Amino acid sequence: MPPIPDDAEVRFRVRYAETDQMGVVYHANYLVWFEMARTQLCRVRGVTYRDIEKNDGLNLAVAEASCRYHQPARYDDELVARAWFKHTHPRMITFAYEIRRAEDNVLLASGETRHVFLKDGKPAKSPAKYFDLFGIA
Repeated sequence: MPPIPDDAEVRFRVRYAETDQMGVVYHANYLVWFEMARTQLCRVRGVTYRDIEKNDGLNLAVAEASCRYHQPARYDDELVARAWFKHTHPRMITFAYEIRRAEDNVLLASGETRHVFLKDGKPAKSPAKYFDLFGIA
């Protein structure tokens, strides 16, 4: 059985609707792209948000988000968004991210999101079956 990847990435092109009048990406879109990479990371590790919600009644709520903008992304740039686990705990996971321009690998943005496991709207511990998938020790 192949090893479970420690990170994941998604490739996409900046859409016109994601930019301002000057063709520069609007800042909030980077958080959406972080989410795309994060959900891909979960998927390649063998679980989807839908599975977690449906099978275990758990949600992964964003408790904190940060993004540092290094260079602007522009309309029609091909981008690569990558995510990995920065810190894991039975009650909380911190994901780290990078967004780079595919053409020259220039770092455009980096950031983190911290997620808390919730059950019925209250903080909860992740079931043990997810410990390996999320890298929880």
